[in-house]
Amino acid sequence: MAQWVRLFGVGEGPEEGKVMEAEVEGVSICVAKTGGELCAVDNWCPHRRGPLGQGWMEGNAVVCPWHSWAFDVRTGIADYPEKERVDVFPLKVEGDDVLVDIS
Repeated sequence: MAQWVRLFGVGEGPEEGKVMEAEVEGVSICVAKTGGELCAVDNWCPHRRGPLGQGWMEGNAVVCPWHSWAFDVRTGIADYPEKERVDVFPLKVEGDDVLVDIS
């Protein structure tokens, strides 16, 4: 069952091609904007738990600031290394709020 919670206001998200960190109910989330779309993935890189929300975007991928592992923010699948991934969190907009499903 979905557990939708407010992540931030519509105007508070990252700019196009940027990432940011957010936390809601103890869940740390990396939020990115690519192609005009907000995307949310687990903030922790599976390599050494580097904070993805402190990284940068290259195309549709967020790059971990610690060791340069890269994950497509739309799918969570790694560009490098192969077969790695991070969880993707669904987002939706209701009124002036961006909500995330943390279930």
